[in-house]
Amino acid sequence: MQSDDQDATSRAFAEPGGAYRDLGWAKIDTGRPARTGTAEAVYAAGKTPEQVVGALAALREAHPARVAVATRCDAACVAAVREAFGDAVLVEAGVCAVGAFPDAESGLLTVVCAGTSDLPVAHEAEIVARANGIDTRLVADVGVAGLHRLLDKVADLREAACVIVVAGMDGALPSVVAGLVSAPVVAVPTSVGYGAAFGGLAPLLTMLNSCSPGVTVVNIDNGFGAAMAAARILGVKAAS
Repeated sequence: MQSDDQDATSRAFAEPGGAYRDLGWAKIDTGRPARTGTAEAVYAAGKTPEQVVGALAALREAHPARVAVATRCDAACVAAVREAFGDAVLVEAGVCAVGAFPDAESGLLTVVCAGTSDLPVAHEAEIVARANGIDTRLVADVGVAGLHRLLDKVADLREAACVIVVAGMDGALPSVVAGLVSAPVVAVPTSVGYGAAFGGLAPLLTMLNSCSPGVTVVNIDNGFGAAMAAARILGVKAAS
């Protein structure tokens, strides 16, 4: 006998038109929560403000109980989303979240960033994680240049079931954190740094070569991807 989750997944594949909403210019994957536990988000870069609003509206219509999220929104996009959805919109670090955030049912996830210049990427991870029902905390400006700042937070970090670590420049912070906690660590290199950081390539390579075992690395500036990795690690199940 199939479980409710299996039934929902089967419907997401089998129902004609039930697994996505065809807007003509895009096919919005409304069946993703049933398949993967997390919902589709809108990547706003390269889209018009009207397209972003249309995609968010389709997600809200399909899943009224969920927050609809668009990442990498510019000022024009933010203005259009606010005009369309009014007070239901939270905007932070280029992320537009439409709808009430759910009560946390999973976590604790701690997002750590090395410097304040890394905060936009850290906030992207934080908002996306919260939108997926994850109890999320942010620990900011604890990079390795002043290691005592991180050591003051070790007890808090050890309470987390998963840790996202965001860092640019030399990208050393994930290795340090992974050597201090037992929770899974998801590392996010950022494009912050002087010329030899090569737009995030240097911290990416540092993180991939971490001497602390078990560090998972996502792409440069990909706070969204880090939050999705954490959601799977924590076993998040999406609300309909």
